[in-house]
Amino acid sequence: MFGKSEENTKERDDKTSNCFLRLATMGEFKVHRVRFFDYMPTAIRAMAFNAHTERLALGRMDGSVEIFNFADHYFQEKVIPGKDSRSIEALCWVGGRLFSAGLNGEITEYDLENLRPKYSLEAYGGPIWTITSNSQGTHLAIGCEDGTVKLFEVLEERIQFERNLDRQKGRIISLSWHPSGTQIAAGMMDMIRVFDVPTGRAVQRLLVDRGFGGSKSRETVVWSVVFLSDCTIISGDSAGKVQVWDGHTGTLVKTHLVTKWDVLALSVSKDESSVVAGTSEGTVIQFQFIAPTLQQQQDKEWVRTRTFKNHTHDVRALAEIETAIVSGGMDTQLVVRPLLEKFDERSHASALRKIHFPHRNLVFCAKKAGLLLFQFPGQLELWRLGESDGHGKPGDSLPLKRKPEKLLHLKRKGEDHICCSALSSCGGWLAYSTMSSVRLYRLQTDNNDISITKVPKLPKVLRSAHQLCFSSDSSKLFAAFSQSVLVIALSQSECKYVHTLKPKSGSRQPIHLMTNSVDGKWLATANSDCEIHVYNVQKLKLHCIVPVYSSCPSAMGIHPTTNNLTMVHADQQIFEYSIVEKQYTDWSRKLQKQGLHNLWLDRDTPVTHVTFNPKNPEQILLHDMHMFCIIDQSLPLPDQKTQFYNQMTLRSLSEQERPSHLHAFKICKTFQDLLSVSLLGDQSLVMVERPLLAIASQLPAPVRQKKFAT
Repeated sequence: MFGKSEENTKERDDKTSNCFLRLATMGEFKVHRVRFFDYMPTAIRAMAFNAHTERLALGRMDGSVEIFNFADHYFQEKVIPGKDSRSIEALCWVGGRLFSAGLNGEITEYDLENLRPKYSLEAYGGPIWTITSNSQGTHLAIGCEDGTVKLFEVLEERIQFERNLDRQKGRIISLSWHPSGTQIAAGMMDMIRVFDVPTGRAVQRLLVDRGFGGSKSRETVVWSVVFLSDCTIISGDSAGKVQVWDGHTGTLVKTHLVTKWDVLALSVSKDESSVVAGTSEGTVIQFQFIAPTLQQQQDKEWVRTRTFKNHTHDVRALAEIETAIVSGGMDTQLVVRPLLEKFDERSHASALRKIHFPHRNLVFCAKKAGLLLFQFPGQLELWRLGESDGHGKPGDSLPLKRKPEKLLHLKRKGEDHICCSALSSCGGWLAYSTMSSVRLYRLQTDNNDISITKVPKLPKVLRSAHQLCFSSDSSKLFAAFSQSVLVIALSQSECKYVHTLKPKSGSRQPIHLMTNSVDGKWLATANSDCEIHVYNVQKLKLHCIVPVYSSCPSAMGIHPTTNNLTMVHADQQIFEYSIVEKQYTDWSRKLQKQGLHNLWLDRDTPVTHVTFNPKNPEQILLHDMHMFCIIDQSLPLPDQKTQFYNQMTLRSLSEQERPSHLHAFKICKTFQDLLSVSLLGDQSLVMVERPLLAIASQLPAPVRQKKFAT
């Protein structure tokens, strides 16, 4: 049973504001409540949805790209780290290939198997404001600062410049192909140009009115255009207007003044019956092509129907998919707003979702040393946890006798952002990787002093990694790149390559999870094809492949005594697999036969970490963003009639009544906005929280009037 943990410690007065640590007793556990990880996501700049694969690509201000699988509970299955010099203004899918363009003047294609840019191509038109493909998937068009629309042919391995369309005076801000591929609409300053693709000539000029009052002196920026199959053009501009144009005649059909500020993004549904607009006020406005009255069924027009307010800042990126509107912007969160008319009844699938945190670990704990490693794109921070006297009853706040201390601030080398890192459980080794290199360090702590030594010569095969982890005894480093795992032996004197562990399956998807056993014998990896491979590290060979389940694993761990592998998937299902016997355990079969409680399955954030309690082998510890859970395998599983969240009820019962109300899932929601939960060797829990209010407080003030390159 869990007690409430609160403590009135003073905030740290160094530059990491709102940083403090709380210690408390939570039932059997002392809890380190950590809030000094200043994780700060960057703004969402662009998105593109691939309807065929149901993948959403999302680009952020720091140049990173994230891939979400909308067919698998919106799971973030891939992250391509950013780079200082990379800029993303727009993203575009061509089949299963992903392209971006940015203000650095380059077009980039991404290698989604090795999670890195495949190549970048200079367009020689200055900053690129937009990129889009024709529906046939044969050509890309980009809009450039120098007033050119450039066409590139999509070849099998690369893209190739083909030609420029008629050059215009002024930058090309937005583009949209007609579905036939024969025309392109281009949004500019104060106008929209329509190009005939075969000849390259501009065939229409649509003049966009400036704003009202004082804004008439300012140029109107056409931030977004969509070109419909009936030759209707819809535009959104900096004067707050959504306008409907007849592309045949070049005449304005209707103007919707939706905001005093900017309309920054537009997206059209697949059947072209709906268009959504994102504004700098944080609203998303839907327009539908419907009859204005019941009596005028034949005379359809674009009518403003709904307004959604799920953002505090600019909505920079939009995608209207079959069942939902997806939006993102300066407030950093990805919002999925289901369209209720697409659902027969209110259900979990029709609920609003907000994705705030990455679906991967950014915090690493040295359990034996009481150290925490925080991963940022540009640096790593190593902290020592605080200490208390440790005496009190459940729910008590414990005074600190030693405050938490930042021991190390390690800046990365080069322009590439950090993609993964690891800290050994003894606190003696630290490693991180970018797309271009892996760096390994030896740490030595002596009371309040710490020394760090870079390991000078790493094996040449160790060039980059998607995942890193150390063996429990710190004698090995495992580095996953693409589908393989390099085994590196560590000693005080040298760092030596041992072997490459390779799967036998034909999957080309990268490894996104990796965990090893305490006894040093087993290593398990998972990829985004939902495959889980278990390797025998002592024999250096593949031991088994866990039966493939349809949802991607989001977290997994190997039990310290039984060597059973516990896996949690994006759809919240839990499996336990005996590595030794190569089959699911009896408890796992029982769980799947009975089924998990609906309240467990209806949670909307994935479990991102699984660990165990060595002093109570029956306990599995796991967490998502909103809750911490202990699964006690010795207790009965809850059925649908059981009160699932029962902690308050249990506290009100007597010792004699309590056993009849117990079930296996003990859930604590005292701790919120969780990034990490770890169990130290002294049986104390480390809860790393990042309050959403703290993130919001670091955002810039909402920007109303847009300027270029802001």
